[in-house]
Amino acid sequence: MSFYFKPFPKVRYSQKKNNNFELLTNITLRYKIKELVKERKAIYYDYIVKDSDRPDIIAFKYYDDESLDWVLLIVNDIVDPYYDWPLSQQAFDSYMKSLYGSTSSAKTTVYEYRKILSNQSVRSDGSVIPKRTVVVDLNTYNSLVATNREIIYAYDFHLEQNDAKRRIKILDKRFINQLKRDVEVIFSELDE
Repeated sequence: MSFYFKPFPKVRYSQKKNNNFELLTNITLRYKIKELVKERKAIYYDYIVKDSDRPDIIAFKYYDDESLDWVLLIVNDIVDPYYDWPLSQQAFDSYMKSLYGSTSSAKTTVYEYRKILSNQSVRSDGSVIPKRTVVVDLNTYNSLVATNREIIYAYDFHLEQNDAKRRIKILDKRFINQLKRDVEVIFSELDE
């Protein structure tokens, strides 16, 4: 993540409020890609983040430049790389231990009850329609027939959330220079 803030503008700031100003990176600014551009599927590749992947590793693999890790974060609306990037299995298990005392406790702690609205199905063209559920309270859960309800344990809930973060988009290499120019223009206008 050492390159994430590289394109961000600098700001004069007195950390000790003693009028000794330093030039610091303004980390409060954000750049967001227009929704219209994000919807253009032809300029992105789908990618599943592996346990060993970090943004700088993926940036080097696809752009031959690890300093473009910030592109992956911007394209995927990742504001906090520590919490929004998927955890490795080892880090995930440590996280479960910190929340529930152990992974086995997380696997037996009920996180929520769900009513199944429709099960996953596959259309004749091969497209998958995902299962749809809604969270319900224990009384409602108990009133449902067994085929229309499910218990979600804490470990499974958090794993589902972490796995969802693994599906990212990678901007096609042909558009990198344009994005870099756009970011420089926007941030340079803020310096004026």
